Amino acid sequence: MYLHGTSKINAKGHLEIGGCDTVDLKQQYGTPLYIVDEALVRQRCREYMDAFQQSGLPFQVAYASKAFCVMAMCRVVEEEGLSLDVVSEGELYTALQAGFPVERIHFHGNNKTPEELEMAISAGIGCFVVDNFTELHMLQAIAADKGVAVNVLLRVTPGVEAHTHEFISTGQTDSKFGFDIGNGSAKEAVELASGSLNLRLLGVHSHIGSQIFEVEGFELAVERVAQFAADVKAKLGVVFKVINLGGGFGIRYTEEDHPLQVSEYVKAITDAVKKHFAEVYAQLPEIWVEPGRSIIGDAGTTLYTVGSAKDIPGVRKYVAVDGGMTDNPRPALYDSKYEAMLANRGNDANEETVSIAGKCCESGDMLIWDLELPKANPGDLLAVACTGAYNYAMASNYNRIRRPAVVFVKDGASDVVVKREKLEDIISCDVIPERISKQPSYK
Repeated sequence: MYLHGTSKINAKGHLEIGGCDTVDLKQQYGTPLYIVDEALVRQRCREYMDAFQQSGLPFQVAYASKAFCVMAMCRVVEEEGLSLDVVSEGELYTALQAGFPVERIHFHGNNKTPEELEMAISAGIGCFVVDNFTELHMLQAIAADKGVAVNVLLRVTPGVEAHTHEFISTGQTDSKFGFDIGNGSAKEAVELASGSLNLRLLGVHSHIGSQIFEVEGFELAVERVAQFAADVKAKLGVVFKVINLGGGFGIRYTEEDHPLQVSEYVKAITDAVKKHFAEVYAQLPEIWVEPGRSIIGDAGTTLYTVGSAKDIPGVRKYVAVDGGMTDNPRPALYDSKYEAMLANRGNDANEETVSIAGKCCESGDMLIWDLELPKANPGDLLAVACTGAYNYAMASNYNRIRRPAVVFVKDGASDVVVKREKLEDIISCDVIPERISKQPSYK
């Protein structure tokens, strides 16, 4: 397993993260356990901030909290000078309870409810990323009713879609997100927003994909957005102060992944902005980006305890752990790939090929297929790398399995940032109506 951040094999042959022995972490907190390398999170934040500072352009880096949203994470990214993206009342509430500066909160989402918009306006957040005409009219009406003006970006689809090694320069009209540039709806939205007394149009937002390992897609998106900016300036007299280019910066999950350095992504984006917007504006716009996975993804490790095994001669050997799709649904949803190791036997040689099964009552509850490991025994610890993004965030109580604890580790210290659920938490929202008798209906 590739060792990210502060991870290493210590003198005992154990996996150590943030100066903490994972065997000790298991004894203290149990498993499954999400472990977050706080130093690596902070390093990633600083890489973005430093790269943009070197560009000389005005900027905001906003952490996309959908990747992993807990109060401690909000505090860390605040301390590192980042802004924060939220996409629901729950994420907004988490940020507010963490004391995150409201003026640095941006609200995303394709179907914000009136209640969410009211909550965000009342809180005084910094910006709404408006996704459609329904929201545009609703936000205008609520802001007018409250007698305030709110900052907005309009999410546009520039006709560029990028994922991993590929990007497509046509299409993307068929998307649930944003106003399409090609069919004229984006220009119509600019006209409506710029003419509103209660909406302050800052600019536009564009997001082209996820797990992107190349820069061409970003460069083409900047070119398309610049062309759109020139068009609305000429025809509507509207100048964008902010261009938000979204996120999607890739990380290494397995040896097949070859992401660029943060500085390479940022340089490509800022160089493209300088090139294309210099032809449009006398003063270059402020650049915003929204990294999520690339800040938290490879800083997370999930620790499991090995349980049962099933060997089917000539077919496959299954090794089961005490977690699975309840704490990591991504393999079942996306066929996501991961690397792993026995955390308590870090120096042992691999002996066999096994497939890691979860404990849920589902045939599809598989975490890793065909993993090379030493012969795993009940009680061994399995560490799965790069589980920081969209693992805790997508965890569930399927089969009424309790969600794991989350600990931050740094400089030999470990701190719980999310408590392990208790059995009573599982039924905390259950209600038995009075009409349902406590007595059996059969004789």
